[in-house]
Amino acid sequence: MDAATLEAGRARAAVRHAWSDAELVRAALTGSSGAVEALFERHWDALHRSAYWIVHDAAAAEDIAQEAFLAALRALDRFDRRRPLAPWLHRVVVNRAIDHARAVRARREVGAELVVERAALAAEATDPDLLAALATLPVDQRAIVVMRHVIGCTPTEISAALDLPRGTVNSRLRRGLDALAGQLERDHDS
Repeated sequence: MDAATLEAGRARAAVRHAWSDAELVRAALTGSSGAVEALFERHWDALHRSAYWIVHDAAAAEDIAQEAFLAALRALDRFDRRRPLAPWLHRVVVNRAIDHARAVRARREVGAELVVERAALAAEATDPDLLAALATLPVDQRAIVVMRHVIGCTPTEISAALDLPRGTVNSRLRRGLDALAGQLERDHDS
C-alpha cells in the first residue's frame, strides 16, 4: 500500500469518528462497512463492560456483546433514529445478558457446574470485592444496578428498556443496592 492510499484511509477514518451516531447509522443503513466499524469502535467497550457486569464471565460477556451488536445491526432499520443509539444498544446487550444469566442459573439448578470469573474488568481497575458482591445478587436486581450505576441509565430508561413498571425498577434497584451494601459490609468484616 502506498503512502497516498494509507493517508486517504486515515482521512476517511478521521471523518467517520467525527460523525454523530445518527450519521453513522444512516451510512450503515446504506451499506457502509466503515460506518459499522466506527459504531463498533465507539460502543464496544461500554457494551462489553455492561454484559460483563451482569454475567461476570469475560468470555460470555464478549460473546453476548458481539451477538447483541450483530442483532442490533440486523434491526438497525427498525431503530427510531430520533432517539440516541447508545441506550438502545445497551438494551439489546442487557436483555441478552439477562437471558444468558438465567440460562446459566437454570443449568446450575439441574446440576451443571458453573465457573464465574471474578477478574478485574479489562478496561478499568475494579474492586474484586464489588464484582464478587454483584455476583451474589439475583440477575434481575444485578441488571438494574448495572444499568443505573455503571451504564448511567435513568430509572425511566431502565423501565422502558426492560419493559417493567417504574415502581418495579425502583424497588429492585433499592433491594439490589441494599443487598450489595450488606454483602460488602459482611465481606469487609470478615
